[in-house]
Amino acid sequence: MSPTILIGFAEAAAAPEVVWSLVDEGFRVAAVARKGRPSALRHSRHVVCHEICPPEVDLQKSLSDLHAVMARIEGEGDDGQRILFPLDDQAVWLASRAKLEDGWFLAGPQGTQADLALNKCQQFQAAREAGFDVPRTMIARNRNDVLTFSAEESFPIILKAAECVPVRQGRVHNCRKWICANPQELESATKEWAERVPLLTQPFIEGTGEGIFGLAAPEGVRAWSAHRRLRMMNPQGSGSSACISQSVSEDLKHKVEVLVKRTGWSGVFMVELLRDHDGKVWFVELNGRPWGSMALSRRQGLDYPAWHVRLAMDEQSSVGTVASPAPGLVCRHVGREFMHLLFVLRGAKSKALRNWPSFWKTMGEVIGLHRGDGYYNWRRDDPKVFFADCYYTVHDNLFKARN
Repeated sequence: MSPTILIGFAEAAAAPEVVWSLVDEGFRVAAVARKGRPSALRHSRHVVCHEICPPEVDLQKSLSDLHAVMARIEGEGDDGQRILFPLDDQAVWLASRAKLEDGWFLAGPQGTQADLALNKCQQFQAAREAGFDVPRTMIARNRNDVLTFSAEESFPIILKAAECVPVRQGRVHNCRKWICANPQELESATKEWAERVPLLTQPFIEGTGEGIFGLAAPEGVRAWSAHRRLRMMNPQGSGSSACISQSVSEDLKHKVEVLVKRTGWSGVFMVELLRDHDGKVWFVELNGRPWGSMALSRRQGLDYPAWHVRLAMDEQSSVGTVASPAPGLVCRHVGREFMHLLFVLRGAKSKALRNWPSFWKTMGEVIGLHRGDGYYNWRRDDPKVFFADCYYTVHDNLFKARN
């Protein structure tokens, strides 16, 4: 029997591409989805979605529901392997605490690797030791901590959640980012924050987002690739709406190799970076699960999700031993591109964003179609996913903006 892969959550940005990678490799795929939350993956002909309590509502109920789904899959009576594969940070948290019995095993971070994947301070320390430049960082637990940092560090500064999965009162709390150009903007941000979760406080650095990807095997990193963001959905900071593949420099490759070796990382990873206007590269974070631009990787022939599962099943597997892909391939997310235009039209919400894109120039870039461009979440035999993804991207962001 083919192995059964249980992925989660269905709402993860990479979920459709992960499913298609696994299906093409011959796996059977099921997914856990947040109860009551629509997603493009629910429209796929290749996967069945099982609803569980959202971790944002009740973490323990979410974990209990996950165990129930796993038991249901066990009850189907097949003798194949069963693999739990988390796709976002909340799923990493749940999967690392799930009871793996009756033939289940985890294709994802666990133990100290899960701690690293979910703890940004640990990531910063590991990155410094590997030779990366890391912005000055302080943990703020109250308003006075933020004011102390702003007094020591000149504006602009950025505030964001210190924990990848902030847990308070038995549920996951969502926390936005704030970019503050002056004391007035900082005061507004601290009032909205209301000390609900610890914050990372850092100087705000303008630049271009980059990512380095790979598959960490026992002997080292395989299947190197990289991208550069052409546009972010929200120029203030968000996932990319368009990105282009590029080669990995030997200097950055060495630093990533040191980071992977020192942390003992295994499987897929993404190192997110920021290149400032002077060309200096700053470490942002380590993603220990599939990333949003998986479409670009797969269009280069890099089937990271399937390779990750194969390597988790057999660490001696030779998957991912491929030549580095050629740079220059562009991949675009249609829904995010439309939202990018709306964000540009709305304008910057902080005076710190001095290089806000021109609307008309952006319009020309977005509507300009080029032969060979790829598109997120498009598959000829599963077209409903693409159109649902575009709709939910626009609908969810507009609804969030109204609230």
